Amino acid sequence: MKLLREKIQDEGIVLTDGVLKVDSFLNHQIDPKLMKAIGCEFARRFKENGITKIVTIESSGIAPAVMAGLELGVKVIFARKRKSLTLTNNLLVSSVYSFTKQEENTIAVSSQFLNASDKVLIIDDFLANGEAAKGLIDIVKKSGASVEGIGIVIEKSFQKGANELKELGVRVESLARIQSLKEGQVSFVEDHEDVQV
Repeated sequence: MKLLREKIQDEGIVLTDGVLKVDSFLNHQIDPKLMKAIGCEFARRFKENGITKIVTIESSGIAPAVMAGLELGVKVIFARKRKSLTLTNNLLVSSVYSFTKQEENTIAVSSQFLNASDKVLIIDDFLANGEAAKGLIDIVKKSGASVEGIGIVIEKSFQKGANELKELGVRVESLARIQSLKEGQVSFVEDHEDVQV
């Protein structure tokens, strides 16, 4: 997605060979116009899949997921990372290791929002080692729903996540695929999809 790649080039900050900081438009401050374009692109890519729900993880996946939900006309569920006084019964849970925070989190979704008839699109901000996506897949499968695909805003293609998800038989659509962050420079994997948006 050309617009996203340009935003990453203009505002992304390479902190290390493995960490890209995009908090000026995605992870802390949100660019609504960019999020709308991202939502439209996810909706375009998955419009033929009969999506009935979108599932994401708090908090950076919420903005792109909501915009995709708006375009597809479906509800968005976000997995909670923190315990809540109101989210206590009939939970679907999974354990996820955060690459960025270097910690284990238990994520949870109320079973009342997912059922076996749902066709789910999982959306997340980053794909590195695939731990968050695998945790969300686990939760969706526990509900009996089907995972129709995973939409990723930024994929770090030099890490193992995308390949491991594809080995599970899951369709992965990434809007920007980063080949390398070496020497403080972002280089992208060239995709045919990138020229369209």
